[in-house]
Amino acid sequence: MTLISKDINKASELLKQEELVSIPTETVYGLAGNIFSEKAIHRIFEMKKRPLYNPLIVHIHAMEQLEELSSHIPEKAKLLADAFWPGELTLVLPKDVKIPDLITANKPTVALRMPRHQLVQDLLKQIDFPIAAPSANPFGCISPTNAKRVKDYFDGDLKMVLDGGDCTSGIESTIVGFNGEKAILYRLGSISKKQIEAVIGPIAELTKSEKTPNAPGMLLKHYSPRTKTILTEDVSSILDKNPNKRIGIICLTSDLESSNSIEIEELSKSSDLNEAAKNLYEVMHRLDHLNLDLIIAKKLPNEGIGKAINDRLERASAD
Repeated sequence: MTLISKDINKASELLKQEELVSIPTETVYGLAGNIFSEKAIHRIFEMKKRPLYNPLIVHIHAMEQLEELSSHIPEKAKLLADAFWPGELTLVLPKDVKIPDLITANKPTVALRMPRHQLVQDLLKQIDFPIAAPSANPFGCISPTNAKRVKDYFDGDLKMVLDGGDCTSGIESTIVGFNGEKAILYRLGSISKKQIEAVIGPIAELTKSEKTPNAPGMLLKHYSPRTKTILTEDVSSILDKNPNKRIGIICLTSDLESSNSIEIEELSKSSDLNEAAKNLYEVMHRLDHLNLDLIIAKKLPNEGIGKAINDRLERASAD
């Protein structure tokens, strides 16, 4: 049985023994292992059933580690790290030779992040190696934002979930990479494109790569419930086309009422997009456990973090 505990010392010892530990971050829970342990990293891919062509994010706790793990840090990367670390930003940079190819899917770059969650900060300071930590869910499934969801996925296979409570941001980090000194937005996330551009100026967008993703979280189909999901701006028309079905609805706010056949989940009664992001995955989990025929997600305002929420819903509903 998987242990859920706040014991950092226990988590530290397991990681040093090349075991995996699920860790909380401000975005989602991760499945963590020592980046220099081939055994641990292979176990991450095996446990998640994650394809080896999909690279992992390396988590650090100090700026000095950025310089140790990357062979070149563009000036814009330094500006972004100064502005958003620790926090919900991942930087894809040329890797140092010490980074195993297994971590980077044989690419010349490595994805690096300094999480803000205090429990993980404390854990990283106790160990003398960085950790790789993709989201703690089977490949393609809904990301977990609390310890219980991780245990539901991996109970018995995983030794421990370090319990840091509910994740405060709720969707994955924003990922920025570089072509020379030019910044590229690889994945929308908890930090908006507008916030990034306020620091470094205009940034190109490159998302949704099916075969050889440049960074984690870029696949077309991802973050998906088992229940068929449709993203739409017109919920009523989808309801009309699916009579006599048990349906769940995800929306920012709603004038509709739940019934015997329709279950409605509002992401934020006050229409707060940050609250909506925090609640998104847990709402998806709840609906996915009701054995519904269909989940209908209403597209959110496509601004700020609303763009990242819509991105997740598009991937959840992709065929």
